[in-house]
Amino acid sequence: MKFQKNETVVVEISDIGNDGEGIGKVDGFTLFVKDTVVGDTVEARILKSKKNYAYARLEKVVAPSPFRVEAKCACHRQCGGCQLQVLSYEKQLEFKQKKIRDSLIRIGGFEPDDIDRCMESIMGMEEPFRYRNKAQYPVGTDKNGKIVTGFYAGRTHNIIPNTDCQLGVPENQEILDCIVQYMRQNHVSAYDEAAGTGLVRHILIRKGFASGEIMVCLVINKKMSDVSGCGAEGTWLPKQELLLRKLARIKGMTSVSVSVNTEKTNVIMGTEIHTLWGKDTISDTIRVRDMTRSGGLFEWPGEPITGQEYPFTGRGLTFQISPLSFYQVNPVQTEKLYSLALEYANLTGRETVWDLYCGIGTISLFLAGSARKVYGVEIVPQAIEDARENAVRNGIGNAEFFVGKAEEVLAEFYERNSGKERPDVIVVDPPRKGCDGACLEAMLRAEPERIVYVSCDPATLARDLRILCDGGYEVRRIRGADMFGMTVHVEVACCLQRKDS
Repeated sequence: MKFQKNETVVVEISDIGNDGEGIGKVDGFTLFVKDTVVGDTVEARILKSKKNYAYARLEKVVAPSPFRVEAKCACHRQCGGCQLQVLSYEKQLEFKQKKIRDSLIRIGGFEPDDIDRCMESIMGMEEPFRYRNKAQYPVGTDKNGKIVTGFYAGRTHNIIPNTDCQLGVPENQEILDCIVQYMRQNHVSAYDEAAGTGLVRHILIRKGFASGEIMVCLVINKKMSDVSGCGAEGTWLPKQELLLRKLARIKGMTSVSVSVNTEKTNVIMGTEIHTLWGKDTISDTIRVRDMTRSGGLFEWPGEPITGQEYPFTGRGLTFQISPLSFYQVNPVQTEKLYSLALEYANLTGRETVWDLYCGIGTISLFLAGSARKVYGVEIVPQAIEDARENAVRNGIGNAEFFVGKAEEVLAEFYERNSGKERPDVIVVDPPRKGCDGACLEAMLRAEPERIVYVSCDPATLARDLRILCDGGYEVRRIRGADMFGMTVHVEVACCLQRKDS
């Protein structure tokens, strides 16, 4: 049996795919239908038909599932960013727990009983909306030439106008409306991807949840040689003082800047940043619980290692965030995830710890509070510069940071000191593609007692865990953290122990 394109069928949804699409069967033929949930009976239109399966578009919900809820966002289907918004949050957590488990079994080749023994319940959110501290909005024009901003429709570069995403902070709408109004009134052009012309490409907004500070960065298609006007920076935007005056009145506004990107590329940010108003950065504070000690807020154990007073004790760590800084987008869940990583590391104050893929040092600096020494490695020079500044800012003297590939820095360090001071614990938090193969080999050669693996992709986690377990480790604990409510993405923390330790 094979369906024809545009044919309509009625199907009951019995499962959810990895990308959040509903799955149902008609006479043994599998249908994938986006925007449906388990238990729905729907009418769907065939979009693409293969030999044994087809993709279909939801036309009508014939009988809604008991797990279907009303979407908060009117354009969630067009945008495609919130793949699970019509699924109850309790069922979203079940889906993510199952996604982690299935990946470990199917891709990692682990036995179901072994996974069930060490897998803990996922850490959900108290409030799964308004949790993002960062948003990047493309700017363009609609079919009538009117300037709009919002989000790209799924797998396209067509902008769906939306200034009030329910995952972002409420201030985003006021900021975007202010910028779009300024552009329309002052004839400031939006970027045209096809032609490579126009001025404003994207709008980046960041907010420090603890500090309340807000940053706005406009990504513009303009070189320094094109800048005119007086002052060190000149005038990057037509009548920019009008925009700056309006933005400065918004509560919490701390920094307004431009990022120069004149390349024809999908990369959003340029590396050249110019502050137009306020500070270069905003600040935010993360509070982590050290569950291996008192169960309370993270505090420095015993006497400070360098003998100085540590200003963050009991209050968390403060980080400075620039437009280019990597910083977790969900600060509330980040505190839970980092607390879990610290718990899995099981530090006593005597250990040497290596934090590979350390970014701006967020995890490293919390580990430093319970370790003898922490070394952080990151390939991005600016991130390491930020990490070192964050260590100084928080009075941490037992964390050292290196620029380079993790496997090369690790090997060179131990070659220099003749294999002494080997790592007791290695922590990795790689990008979505997982750890580099050479990095995994270097970790196995280093033979730490424990490895804490933090992952944003269960599939690449499963692949890497299989390599580490074949190399002499065993999985002791696994737990998911829902960092991205309403979406299919999930973060995972995993604790591995060397078998002969």
